[in-house]
Amino acid sequence: MKKLREINKLILYNWRPLLGFEIIYKLASAVIFMPLLWGLLDFAMGLSGYTYLTLENIFVFLTRPSTFILLAIWLFLAAVYAMIDISAVIFVLDQSRQEQRIHFSQIFRFAVQNAFRLWHPENFLLIIVVMLLMPFLNIGLASGVFSTIAIPEFILDYIFADLTLSLVLGGVTFLLIALMMKWLYALHYFTLEGCSFREARKRSRLLGKKKRIRDFMEIVLIQFLFVLLYLVFVFAAAALAALAGKLFSGLFVVRWVMSTWIWMAIIFSVVVVFVIAVPVSYGCVSFLYYSHKEELNEPVIHSVAPPYSKNEGRTRFFHRCGIVCGVIAVAGSLVLGFFLCSGKLNPQIKYIRTMEITAHRGASAFYPENTMRAFEGAREMGADWIELDVQQSRDGQIIVMHDTNFRRTAGVDANTWELTYEEILELDVGSFFDAAYAGEKVPLLSEAAQFAKENGIKLNIELKPTGHETDFEKNVIDVIHEAGIEDACVITSQVYEVLEKVKACDDSVTTVYVMSLAYGDINQLAAADHFSVETTSATRNLISHVHSAGKEIYVWTVNTEEGINKMINLNADNIITDNIKLAKRIVPIIRERQSGSIMKLPDRLSVQLTVPKIFIIIYAVKLLDKSLIVIPQFHIPHYKEYLVLFDNYFALLEHNRY
Repeated sequence: MKKLREINKLILYNWRPLLGFEIIYKLASAVIFMPLLWGLLDFAMGLSGYTYLTLENIFVFLTRPSTFILLAIWLFLAAVYAMIDISAVIFVLDQSRQEQRIHFSQIFRFAVQNAFRLWHPENFLLIIVVMLLMPFLNIGLASGVFSTIAIPEFILDYIFADLTLSLVLGGVTFLLIALMMKWLYALHYFTLEGCSFREARKRSRLLGKKKRIRDFMEIVLIQFLFVLLYLVFVFAAAALAALAGKLFSGLFVVRWVMSTWIWMAIIFSVVVVFVIAVPVSYGCVSFLYYSHKEELNEPVIHSVAPPYSKNEGRTRFFHRCGIVCGVIAVAGSLVLGFFLCSGKLNPQIKYIRTMEITAHRGASAFYPENTMRAFEGAREMGADWIELDVQQSRDGQIIVMHDTNFRRTAGVDANTWELTYEEILELDVGSFFDAAYAGEKVPLLSEAAQFAKENGIKLNIELKPTGHETDFEKNVIDVIHEAGIEDACVITSQVYEVLEKVKACDDSVTTVYVMSLAYGDINQLAAADHFSVETTSATRNLISHVHSAGKEIYVWTVNTEEGINKMINLNADNIITDNIKLAKRIVPIIRERQSGSIMKLPDRLSVQLTVPKIFIIIYAVKLLDKSLIVIPQFHIPHYKEYLVLFDNYFALLEHNRY
């Protein structure tokens, strides 16, 4: 508790200028800095002649000299942006330790001057440290561009499926954390004592020697306590609002005011967490920095604040502006709350687009992938589409197979183009999944097409060229025409040239370009009627842009409740999933539900909810449900299951009372 009080003292002594700086800086980054970073990327694409980026052209794009130079500038600017924020916080905390009052302008001047020391060649490596430390010390809320970086799910699945790669990833993560703990105090030496990065690294290593594990645990604990306090605040706000709603259930005015209050409390708490994430983290690091210095009898060298001349008129002006903004915020919230409670600003809107469900390689979570049994399972579970992969055998047959080699699914080290279909029929592609499916065969596309036609299910046929085919695209189209499913299928591929060949054979066939990476004006890809993107590329802007051209977006591979809800909110047209049962349980509910769009919290909140937060928030929601408070409707992963758990728990408590 003593440590918490010390950290609290560091943060609160100059809380007003610190809070003002963080709010203004975060707003400026959203309005100026982030658009500038994305503008640089667009400019780099323009110089290289690219209007879009996909996995097929990204590596060529990155190797161009102009791209390399602009990306280096992008990285430097991002580091400067982060360094200004970190320098400001370290400076304010140091001034607080000296019990020196400071002004916003002093913070900004000091932070900018310190950040631009990155220009010096001996400090260039500090850019890497800054970029790595930002997510590490931001309580899961790293601001701006840092929070948008995500490893695609298919890459993670590939890594975690391989023990060696998993161990390598774990080892790299451990080494990065160990390195960060060695350099944890380098930014303090760099900022407060004016050391070069090389000297700062050396002194940081000595300062934290034999204390790194303890320091790491204390930082994690402080961040955990901070998140816990945030959740307690949200819970308290919900409980008080529910209590007031129960006591004054017949009074519209009370309901109106309390609904406004709970909304303001939730929004305020989110803003505060976002704004003070960096100060709280660096408050902990600063406390450890000063403590270790005292333990080693190392002199503490404090920062010197830039000169500042106080202007009473200017101070009064800013105070008045703050009061006016506060009054406007409260008044606006009350007006909004009135219209929400009276039902005048809660239009019932049905989702216009109906999202369809595609079974990835059939019902591959329950049956051997790309087999007739998996396709039958997909039909039984109610999938709208079946996604399957096709290749060509040595004798020209179009077979349903994902891998180019039979080693994984049949235990035979042979490539698809090396065997005739008669030889392929001898392979067992069911036992690798479960002995109960021994004897499953590799089907022909013609079999799958006939099955789809007879059962009224659509096919997503992905062509996987190996370079050993003959008239591959034409043969696939011939199978489609023979089965008569032209209007009940799409041909997809990760190779754009394949789609061009398909269109050359038959322009009426619907094509879909499968993309692991999608950025820019992908609508210019004329051979693609629609697009299928990996989940991390599925953004609101991309989907809206594709829809504006009359095209559709398929998203793969969406296997979680959070992911499905996110795709519904983003208005995706089709999700490709291994978990058909889960998708069928969620999607029909969403299709039929009417929802006041204004009442929903931002999608980001629902996506970031984790299990520890869920238990507190669900109980808060239950409290609000029992009152007359108007509450937002937001998605909580496995909400129904947790609700049953809560109901059973409270029923047991009630039973034990008697």
